Amino acid sequence: MKKSILLVLFTMACFVSQAQEIKWMSMKDALTAQKKNKKPIFIDIYTVWCGPCKALDKNTFSDAKIVKEINEKYNAVKFNAEGNDEFQFGGTLYKNPDYQEARKNSRNGIHQFTTYLQVPGYPTMAVIDSNGKITKGIVGYKTPDQLLPEL
Repeated sequence: MKKSILLVLFTMACFVSQAQEIKWMSMKDALTAQKKNKKPIFIDIYTVWCGPCKALDKNTFSDAKIVKEINEKYNAVKFNAEGNDEFQFGGTLYKNPDYQEARKNSRNGIHQFTTYLQVPGYPTMAVIDSNGKITKGIVGYKTPDQLLPEL
């Protein structure tokens, strides 16, 4: 009997933890999804070496209210500002010609899309509407209570 109860509780905990995650996707996938669902794209622009970016993931993007709001209203993108993703946006191919694989876990070349977004620092969050227009830029670490009104 105790084993059955523990199994049920464990299963419920797994479902709850899965439900409280933002459904991140690549920029390429978000652009494809946006054509179908017309939702704006919410982009978390980060780097692998950024401490406040990691805190944003741990403290803010794990908050149930933030998760619910982002998953319901946006196609959510986690974009490494120094990564090597390639995608078309607004008729332009964006990539990172200065990316060095040997430096993937430290500072690296800046992605062309990071420059296009005019990112002033990390973390930065941006919203792109279904017409491809940047409608919002949110710079810096935000607590859940600070970010929620921005969404």
